Amino acid sequence: MSDQSAGFVPDPGAWTAAQPPPVRHTYGLTVRDHGLTTAVGLLMKTLPYALARFGILLAYTVACILWIIIAFGGAAWLGTHIAQAFGVLWFVLCVVGIGWFWGTVLRYALHLLACGHVAVLTELIVKGQVGNGTESMLSYGKRTVLDRFGEVNILFGMNMLVRGILNSFHRTLDWIDQLIPIPGLESLSSLLTIVLRAATRYLDKVILSYNLARDDGNPWVGAREGLVYYAQNAKPILITSVWIVILERVLTVVLWLVLLAPAAAITVMLPAGVRQAGGIITVLIAILLAGTIRSAFIKPLFLIMMMVRFHALTENQPINQTWDDRLASVSDKFRTMGSGAT
Repeated sequence: MSDQSAGFVPDPGAWTAAQPPPVRHTYGLTVRDHGLTTAVGLLMKTLPYALARFGILLAYTVACILWIIIAFGGAAWLGTHIAQAFGVLWFVLCVVGIGWFWGTVLRYALHLLACGHVAVLTELIVKGQVGNGTESMLSYGKRTVLDRFGEVNILFGMNMLVRGILNSFHRTLDWIDQLIPIPGLESLSSLLTIVLRAATRYLDKVILSYNLARDDGNPWVGAREGLVYYAQNAKPILITSVWIVILERVLTVVLWLVLLAPAAAITVMLPAGVRQAGGIITVLIAILLAGTIRSAFIKPLFLIMMMVRFHALTENQPINQTWDDRLASVSDKFRTMGSGAT
């Protein structure tokens, strides 16, 4: 006896409702291991970007040293030869005006360079090669940034928006104090703050990587989905952030010690009359150089780890509407982002 003859008419909606929501991206992965060794390998493959970042930061460090000399020297000269008010005005203009200008220009230049680096890394993570294999990494990154210049600029302004949304989301997590792997330190809010910053520091670039892999041309949709995916996978991503914080602190201390050793040796060889002043200068140079190396080589390692972790977790994973609704309920900024995604 057939179903229809028995008076039973199947409801297609019942079967449709049982199906999981569709996956909104269709790209595959060639890299899924988010460990430090894999990150070092990808950094070495994209070394031109790390070297370019190092060159820019080194030039900026030298410019900052010269700017400090000009700011203090000019203020002292004007205060002595003209009037104290002119010296104060010169110093304020240097610190507030020129300092803000250079900080903005440097941040934007590094943002463009980082976006090119993310484009190349995304190709390696998703396809295993850059473009069709005939284009250099720097050329491919430059072309991608120019082709998506509007999206890159949106991302530059989206950083604070993303952080605000995630801060609202983090306050709703009741298990977050269990992330610290050291007994007795779970209650230290400063450590939790560092971990959360490590997670949010790189997420704007991770969202760019997700947009590039999706390749649908709508950065707002990709950003919204990227935040929902982060919420869906918050615990494993934040656990990765804990280890990123630990590794970053260890590598930074080692780097400072390595650079302070030659600074101490140079200071010992200086004449006694200038040893104290020379020691201050060599230590200052070592600290500035350590900061430059850390920003150029160490931080990109952790960006790579976070990118690979995100892509591996979200591979073939559908968007959970519950998390979308939860983010919308805790953050007005997320709802505002939704208006741009439509």
